[in-house]
Amino acid sequence: MLRALTSALRLPGSWRSLRTRGCASHGATGDPEIQVRALTGRDQGITEILMNRPSARNALGNVLVSQLLEALAQLREDQQVRVLLFRSGVKGVFCAGADLKEREQMSEAEVGIFVQRLRGLMNEIAAFPAPTIAAMDGFALGGGLELALACDLRVAAASSAVMGLIETTRGLLPGAGGTQRLPRCLGVALAKELIFTGRRLSGAQAQALGLVNHAVSQNEEGNAAYHRALELAQEILPQAPIAVRLGKVAIDRGMEVDIASGMAIEGICYAQNIPTQDRLEGMAAFREKRPPRFVGK
Repeated sequence: MLRALTSALRLPGSWRSLRTRGCASHGATGDPEIQVRALTGRDQGITEILMNRPSARNALGNVLVSQLLEALAQLREDQQVRVLLFRSGVKGVFCAGADLKEREQMSEAEVGIFVQRLRGLMNEIAAFPAPTIAAMDGFALGGGLELALACDLRVAAASSAVMGLIETTRGLLPGAGGTQRLPRCLGVALAKELIFTGRRLSGAQAQALGLVNHAVSQNEEGNAAYHRALELAQEILPQAPIAVRLGKVAIDRGMEVDIASGMAIEGICYAQNIPTQDRLEGMAAFREKRPPRFVGK
């Protein structure tokens, strides 16, 4: 049920740009639109994906989607990634949604293919084995909010973050998971209200509804949500990584079935954790009254 985790790519502590060949965008072909960084020191185990397409407010075009998919494919096989954090390198915006200017140049068939890829991206984020956090310091509209919804946890700036599934105001409907993940997050009636009206919410309003886990006051640098998300990642970091990943599987799979089946899924996940070194370490640390040292084995 949980994908085998094998050690693969290790990213350096500095930002690393990803290039994707054969993709068209408003910028030069293959220009890096994301950067990936594995943090070091006490933050080792936290990896960040920085979206950095300032000319289009991080709009999800072909290049950005391809590079995100490439990064996720590499990172999902890396056991050293204990938390994955999505953030923006463009001040005032998390992700403005799908690139509608690019989409205007597509045929109907091409639009269908692109939306399918976009939906696949969100599914890959949702299925990422380690916990994922979206740090929303600015606008997260349409596909940008769908990206955040695909993450396990969301942190927003109370005033500067603006989010909403606004597709109906553009003659569209959410097509990258919004109609499915928003009602699972907020309930059917409230999700329908927000989608039918295309309403925009501040970070504070989103927290009041339960759409985000935390809303924080913005700072002068415009990255308060990122810093709160980093604190949240640091809180997850010391916990047993295999147990955390299996807990994510149990919750995600269990929410899709009846409670009896969900209990069976929990039992399967629990059984997979029993033979781990980390479980024995946790018991030993409790007995010896010391902090545990989990190694992910």
